[in-house]
Amino acid sequence: MKGKFIVVEGLEGAGKSSVIRLIKETLAAQKIDSISTREPGGTPMAEAIRECVKHNWVEDVAVETELLLMYAARLQLLNNTIKPSLANDVWVVGDRHDLSTQAYQGGGRGVSNEVLASLREMTLKGFKPDLTIYMDVDPQEGLKRARGRGELDRIEQAGMDFFKRTRKRYLELVADDPAIVMVDANQEMQQVHNKVKNVLLRYLS
Repeated sequence: MKGKFIVVEGLEGAGKSSVIRLIKETLAAQKIDSISTREPGGTPMAEAIRECVKHNWVEDVAVETELLLMYAARLQLLNNTIKPSLANDVWVVGDRHDLSTQAYQGGGRGVSNEVLASLREMTLKGFKPDLTIYMDVDPQEGLKRARGRGELDRIEQAGMDFFKRTRKRYLELVADDPAIVMVDANQEMQQVHNKVKNVLLRYLS
C-alpha cells in the first residue's frame, strides 16, 4: 500500500503520544509498515533546532526567530525522513506538522496569514498530510496534564491567553479542512483511543 502521512495535532496534554502509539499498533495489525516522527525534531539537525526552540533562554526570543526555526526543522524532517519513507511505501505518523505553526505562531503569537503562507509555500511547496487527527483539549486541562509530566518548557510557559488563542485558531483551521478529524481529548483516554481507532479504520477502509 502506498505510503501515507498521518499527523496527530493538539495542545500540550492532549494525549498525542499515546494516540501515536495506538495508530502505529493499529497499522502494524494491518501489516502496514510505519515510523513515527515529531516536530520540531526527527533528524539530528532538527533535534538540535528543537532544543533551541524549547530552551528557556535568558534573552528574549523574537516571534520571527521562533517561526523560522520551526520551518527550518520541518524542512529538514520533510526532506530527510518523511518524503524518503513515503517513497518507500512506509507510512509516517507525525507528532505535529504545519497545522501547529498555523495555530501556535499564527493564532498564539499573532503572525499574519500572509507571512505563514509565504513560508509554507517556500518550504513545503504544497506538501500536506493525508490525514490529520486534531486532539481537542481545554487549555487548562491540557496544561494541568503537562505539569504532571514535569517542568514546563519555554513554549509551555507562554500563558493561558496564548493557549486560548492557539486553540481558537486550531478550531478555525479544523472547520475549514475536511482532511482534519477532531477528537474530544477531554474524555477518558480509553474513549479517546476508541474514537481514534475508529477514525483510522474508516480511513483504511
